[in-house]
Amino acid sequence: MTEPVLSISNTNLSLDGNAGRVDILHDISLDVAAGETLGLVGPSGSGKSSLLMLMGGLEQATSGQIMALGQYLTAMNEDQLALFRRDNMGVVFQSFHLIPTMTALENVATPLELAGAKDAFDRAATELQAVGLGDRMDHYPNQMSGGEQQRVALARASAPRPRILLADEPTGNLDETNGQAIIDLLFDLRDRHGATLIMVTHSNELASRCDRIVRLRDGRIDAPVAKAAE
Repeated sequence: MTEPVLSISNTNLSLDGNAGRVDILHDISLDVAAGETLGLVGPSGSGKSSLLMLMGGLEQATSGQIMALGQYLTAMNEDQLALFRRDNMGVVFQSFHLIPTMTALENVATPLELAGAKDAFDRAATELQAVGLGDRMDHYPNQMSGGEQQRVALARASAPRPRILLADEPTGNLDETNGQAIIDLLFDLRDRHGATLIMVTHSNELASRCDRIVRLRDGRIDAPVAKAAE
């Protein structure tokens, strides 16, 4: 049996807030196969975005183990996690998180430059063309629509050719037309780069295109894990 790309074992997450300690996730165990597309769904506050953050090493588990690509994220410090994400993961958020003083091309090229890629701008241009922004490379974020900014964010996440692509409500801030375009682009990026795609979504249409759906409720996986509709 092939080793999972991502494996979460008996993992819990608690955070300290103004009202005291809050338990976010309870005893989560989940394996994700190479090349799989997994949808994380559930009501607001169910813990799905927190689970995605754990998968990306953006939150540290309170207990349990998380392994990605054969390495324990739960044993890494912040610097090690940042390097691991840089080399292996792409992350797309609901908010675009573009650098406002940089053009679309510079936004996409920056993580490639930080990783030491000699062809950073050529690869950035290729990714922007792939998401339909070949004629918008020199535009700044405030000169682009929300849909265009999310396309830049997708290009930035996919340009390093990550083995794992994480998306947190990637269509949440977009209208229906732009949302559909982003959905199509996400799956195209997965197909072009062979990445494992894990996404949080409230969109039934987006979830139905995944190989598998994991439903969360009150910080727990709501068994059984569902197979997405054909």
